[in-house]
Amino acid sequence: MLTQDHPKKLFLLDAFALIYRSYFAFIKNPRINSTGLNTSAVFGFTNTLLEILYQEKPTHIAVVFDTAAPTERHTDYAEYKAQRQEMPEDLRKAIPYIFQLLEALNIHAIGIDGYEADDIVGTMAKQAEQKGFLTYMMTPDKDYGQLVSENIFIYKPARMGNGAEILGVKEICEKWDIQTVDQLIEILGLMGDASDNIPGIPGVGEKTAIQYIKDFGSIENLLQNTDKLKGKAKEKVEQGKELALISKKLATIILDVPYTWTEEELTIKDLDKDKVRNLFKELEFRQLAQKLLGEDLPPATSSKKTSPDKGPDLFSEFNAEEKKETFQFDEEAPIGSTFNTIENTVHNYHLVKTDTEINELLLLLNQNTEFSFDTETTALDTYDAEIVGMSFSIKANEAYYVPCSPNQNDTLALLKRFEPIFQDNSKTLIGQNIKYDLQILSNYGIEIKNKLFDTMLAHFLIQPEMRHGMNVLSETYLNYSPVKIDTLIGKKGVSQLNMRDVEENLIKEYAAEDADITLQLKQVFEPKLQSTHTEDLFNQVEVPLLSVLSDMEREGVHLDVPFLKDYSKLLETDIIEKEKSIYEMAGKSFNIASPKQVGEVLFDHMKIGGDKIKKTKTGQYATGEDILVKLAAKNPIVDEILNYRELQKLKSTYVDALPLLVKNKTGRLHTTFNQVVAVTGRLSSDNPNLQNIPIRTERGREIRKAFIPRNNDYIILSADYSQIELRLMAEVSKDEGMMEAFLQNLDIHQATAAKVYGISLEEVTREMRSNAKMVNFGIIYGISAFGLSERLNIPRGEAAEIINNYFEKYSGVKTYMDNAVNNAREKGFVETILGRRRYLRDINSANATVRGFAERNAINAPIQGSAADMIKIAMINIQKEFKAKNFQSKMVLQVHDELVFDAHKSELEIIKPIIENHMKYAMKTTVPIEVGMGEGENWLKAH
Repeated sequence: MLTQDHPKKLFLLDAFALIYRSYFAFIKNPRINSTGLNTSAVFGFTNTLLEILYQEKPTHIAVVFDTAAPTERHTDYAEYKAQRQEMPEDLRKAIPYIFQLLEALNIHAIGIDGYEADDIVGTMAKQAEQKGFLTYMMTPDKDYGQLVSENIFIYKPARMGNGAEILGVKEICEKWDIQTVDQLIEILGLMGDASDNIPGIPGVGEKTAIQYIKDFGSIENLLQNTDKLKGKAKEKVEQGKELALISKKLATIILDVPYTWTEEELTIKDLDKDKVRNLFKELEFRQLAQKLLGEDLPPATSSKKTSPDKGPDLFSEFNAEEKKETFQFDEEAPIGSTFNTIENTVHNYHLVKTDTEINELLLLLNQNTEFSFDTETTALDTYDAEIVGMSFSIKANEAYYVPCSPNQNDTLALLKRFEPIFQDNSKTLIGQNIKYDLQILSNYGIEIKNKLFDTMLAHFLIQPEMRHGMNVLSETYLNYSPVKIDTLIGKKGVSQLNMRDVEENLIKEYAAEDADITLQLKQVFEPKLQSTHTEDLFNQVEVPLLSVLSDMEREGVHLDVPFLKDYSKLLETDIIEKEKSIYEMAGKSFNIASPKQVGEVLFDHMKIGGDKIKKTKTGQYATGEDILVKLAAKNPIVDEILNYRELQKLKSTYVDALPLLVKNKTGRLHTTFNQVVAVTGRLSSDNPNLQNIPIRTERGREIRKAFIPRNNDYIILSADYSQIELRLMAEVSKDEGMMEAFLQNLDIHQATAAKVYGISLEEVTREMRSNAKMVNFGIIYGISAFGLSERLNIPRGEAAEIINNYFEKYSGVKTYMDNAVNNAREKGFVETILGRRRYLRDINSANATVRGFAERNAINAPIQGSAADMIKIAMINIQKEFKAKNFQSKMVLQVHDELVFDAHKSELEIIKPIIENHMKYAMKTTVPIEVGMGEGENWLKAH
């Protein structure tokens, strides 16, 4: 709890500032419910609101809105906020739900025509101060700093892992280097505010504005003493006189809004359970509803049900400590009082233990062409897990659970009885995340040879933007809420049980239900794959890949742990040397790992960067890599700080962490490949994430030395697609110039530079080629003239000219890009060459920022997704031939456009053409696909 305990504590929330913040926090991965409604803004705002109610425990609260009516500021200055973009359509649709939420929680919503939210908040805060309140204005808006006092504070909401921040008089004065908070208005008047189109004095930035107010105290006094200024500074101020005065008025928060309120109407009240239930059901906020209503879905062992009109008072029975332990702001699925459960659904789940029962089940499975299957285990890690039981289902609402003995020999004997079922390739095994079950059975030497139908993979192709967990899918598509695992084994922590500790009949109900639900989901998803034309992609790419990835995960890769330990010591020495160097350059010691302290040293202490220094939304200096790279030429300390950060990250994230992940049982590193994470279709990996192994810097590349063959009979072989996305851009755009360059096997970046600059290939300089390379790759991601100018550090006009020349010479690419966007506007989605879909719900948005993001995806997703499909097909075909020919060589890693093999030296020259052939011809293309190959004693030498 950050705020002070006080008998009268009022929170005033700046509604739209928080709503916009919530919406854009999810912009890259929006929360979409089963009806297609974007719930990001409502979800984020709800979490923000509830954090306040639970953690800070206000006695009074109100949420303040802007209205559409013009204000006095618009009358005074016609350009005020004139540049503001249209509200995104999804956000506009969310606003009514925000009001419903506030009504359901009995929280007062206020909006007054002619006044902005900050005017209303300011007026109420000052009135509250007279009434003896402590008031917290919840907003990220810096303008509110002028309102703080001994009893009025800004409460900046938590952001990006950082906690909430309380700003009072001391903090505001220190932040702006002023004597009184009133002087903030003067600074805002001088520097202006681009977000509100408040002009300020052109050419006067934050630092200059602060200095003027330190010297003159106010704008008026500054304007009366311009004779004390010199040169251009004097000219700027005198020419900007009128703008400074109007800007000051625009920035001044009005404190006499004609509005009065009573303490009673703002007092925290009990929520309306029915309204909350109905709203959260429509929004599909399952876990929030469970927590707020006190109506957790009952476990299968209990017939006790929570009365819908009886539950804990939201704001009185939860204390802060309980909240930290129990309140989870994470949604997995929809909620509704009408969900069916195991308790109210007729079902027939059988416990199968005796020889007779097992034989009857085997006979039943033999008589059917498909069955649903699931395993229950002692752990999530497949290397440590033992099987506790397995469940089967062949028709809805009926399933069978077969418990397995703790004695592993007995379990193996039992599994051998089922092995003929698993190896019958005329049958279809249905599962949810089958890759896990494949690996569990492989622990016992059982190989699944059935046809496969994975409901998780199917849903990923049908609705890639949604979540794909079984509970989500069941509640969304079957209106059925399954038994939760924590009702059996408890929540995560030291007291959590093992599945072997759970009573057999309870496991039976839980496990059999999983198989039953999975079977029913298959029946829903199969026709949806057909209607979305993704059936072939499912059967020919994603499902076959599942087994390939399982094999790769089981195989793992050998890691040179002694090398990493030595490298860690070397990095530690380098880090200490960098620290000393940085301290000497700065003339002081400070915490280099602290972005805040780095900003203060660079920009306040060393005065690097001039007036135009960016700040984050939390008010501290921005010191991200993109910022520091641009400043590197101004002072060598910046490069040293960048190097220090790289060393620290390499050491902690990779060099020290990777050895800890080596499995004791195998002595190898085993990553987990994910098929349903990246909506483009690209594979990802975790624990560890090998997709992010550094490659750009020499120190980062050294880490690849640690990936080595299993023994001296093997060698690491790397096969990497060359410029695959550019080649696919040429393929799908059919641009004659780009296709010709690839067909003639020209250096595409040199060829592009020659076309863009209108010169011969021989005349292309290294700098020209570098610029062309940036454009080539940037175009795929919809780079703008501004973005190109930032990356190349060239004037925006020059960048625009390069892009215009590019489109003139590669007109087919421009046509493809325009067609991709236009087709997406008509259909609502784009497709890869093989038909993988990326849905773009914002493609027709009136908000340019939101629409632009969707347009860039419309251009890029077909290219990136086709590249992902291509390497997947290559992996499937390579693995198939490796197995058919019983090679000792193994495919062990996939990283972006690269495959890594632990190759037996005797097979090296045999497998290289096989790998190259399958990679080149994975998909039929006119543009030639090139593959680079290399081998060595470690991954770095092979790459």
